[in-house]
Amino acid sequence: MTEIRQDFEIWITKDKEYTIREILDNNGIVTGLLLEEVHNFPKFFKLINRFQEPAFAQWRFRKLNYASPEAEAVSEDLELVEHIEKEQQLVKVK
Repeated sequence: MTEIRQDFEIWITKDKEYTIREILDNNGIVTGLLLEEVHNFPKFFKLINRFQEPAFAQWRFRKLNYASPEAEAVSEDLELVEHIEKEQQLVKVK
């Protein structure tokens, strides 16, 4: 874990909510997430042969679902908005 954290100037905190800013494929090696609340300086990664901001592994998070009476009465409009804004999902560190 220490090796991974040295690539990040700012690390994530367990049980804190984050908003996904961007989803990175990383050449199919591992899906990485960039977060609205965390910005790190780009670094060169040999594995993907390019400079990029260090991304957090997707498996470190779980998607949050908020239950409310309004959520049951939602129309197709919300589904469309969720699809368009899929990169703006709230996630929480496991």
